[in-house]
Amino acid sequence: MRYEIEVGGRIRQVAVERAGDGFAVELDGRRWRVDAARVDAHTLSLILDSGADSKDNDERSGVEVTVVAGQSAGQFTIQAGTVPIAVTVNGRRRTGSPGPAVAGPQRIVAPMPGKIVRVFVGPGDAVTARQPLVVVEAMKMENELRAPRAGHVKEIAVTPGMSVEAGRVLAVID
Repeated sequence: MRYEIEVGGRIRQVAVERAGDGFAVELDGRRWRVDAARVDAHTLSLILDSGADSKDNDERSGVEVTVVAGQSAGQFTIQAGTVPIAVTVNGRRRTGSPGPAVAGPQRIVAPMPGKIVRVFVGPGDAVTARQPLVVVEAMKMENELRAPRAGHVKEIAVTPGMSVEAGRVLAVID
């Protein structure tokens, strides 16, 4: 599965796939073998080995990294040693070959049931890629939904305070 992440204002491409009891992760063309262990509900401990392609995976010369979930979906703090790094993962936007939906209107839908907290745009507004559109609160967490690409807001189908079901169309970008 491919993802787009933002680290320090720079967009990076990440591919993740299951590999035995861990994962093979490719970041901007460099492969890593990653073992993950859940520390608590919001924290993962990762061991990264650069030998994802090597036949001898018993070597443990990796780096330990801690990942802590942030206040909103897709926001994380990654700590390598004592250095904290803010990372945004756009999990709804897989990268790779664009499908037919990229060319036409883009429907922004609620990822889960919740309540609309904020609406940042209105019909006819011009938006840029990754610009915040709507904030949905679900399970005491705020999920900021962003424009998948530049365009114009064709429709805003919600107002602050509304309850929405998972999959409900919130906005359409043309």
